[in-house]
Amino acid sequence: MKAFVKLACAVALALPAFGGLGVALAQDGPVIALSNSFYGNVWRRQMVDAFTEQAETAKAEGLIADFVVLNGDGSVAQQNSQLAELILRGVDAIVINAASETALNSIIGQACNAGIVVVAFDSLVTHACAWKLGFEFLGYKAEQAEATLELIGHEGNVILVRGVRGSGPDEQMYAAQMGVLEQYPNVTVVAEVFGQATASVAQQAIAGILPSLPHVDAVLAQGGSDDYGIARAFEQYGGPYADAMPVIEGGGSSDFIIWWNERNQEQEYRTTSMNTTPGIGGAAFWLAYEITQGAEPDMEMTMPVAVVEAENLAAFAEGLSPGFILSPSYDRDWVSQNLLD
Repeated sequence: MKAFVKLACAVALALPAFGGLGVALAQDGPVIALSNSFYGNVWRRQMVDAFTEQAETAKAEGLIADFVVLNGDGSVAQQNSQLAELILRGVDAIVINAASETALNSIIGQACNAGIVVVAFDSLVTHACAWKLGFEFLGYKAEQAEATLELIGHEGNVILVRGVRGSGPDEQMYAAQMGVLEQYPNVTVVAEVFGQATASVAQQAIAGILPSLPHVDAVLAQGGSDDYGIARAFEQYGGPYADAMPVIEGGGSSDFIIWWNERNQEQEYRTTSMNTTPGIGGAAFWLAYEITQGAEPDMEMTMPVAVVEAENLAAFAEGLSPGFILSPSYDRDWVSQNLLD
């Protein structure tokens, strides 16, 4: 697999704010809002941090009047309420990580009719008025599944760990994995669980089913820190996995990269790691800003994914801190050069 991006980590403080002190305000500048449907995992929190970091930069430079961050509980009903509130506030642009591809279309149409720029990102919507900034979930998850199954010789037992229940990314990644699995009749799916792209949830889900399963050779997962939770579940179970762990797909969490590197040094452990980058929150902010300033990008755009390979694993793991997802920081210059040109 080729490396798609050079990785760097940017972490910022997320503020659910209108207003602020000690910054230059652009009184005639736009107000840009983030409507985030789900905040319950590391990936989403880091995504909000990325949006906030770039919004604070723009506010300090006097480019925007203000910004808003609204986080939801994963439900369509709450996000509908969020969007209705933002329309009433009269914001200039909304970037949305959606709870549903279709169920929010009515309220999104209302926002567009009110003259509000709508940019859907990561978990997209289908309304034609919204710009869409996404990942090629089908392509990269199919590539990762192929690489993982090759490591087990295209035969054996696998577990599927799905992502955020009901989300577009989960459905697309699951479809990609199933499309690959259907090509290999000697591979058997022995269990499916939802890990909510969260280490603790994935760990609990795997721990709960392992005693009832035959020997597991590989785990196809979705990322967002589920990878490390899966690894911990197998380690704690022990038994046949004490010296021979299954091939667990990495999803770019720093905890998993550290674990993988240590395991690799002990037992030459081989796997794959590919992940969507939560820095997309910053890219979505600048894309929305530029559209309010008259930019006319394509209505559909694709972000890169991040790859860690066996060849560069040790370099990535060296000095790596736990607790975050590998991701670049996407600033205004990056957006101008990669999404607007």
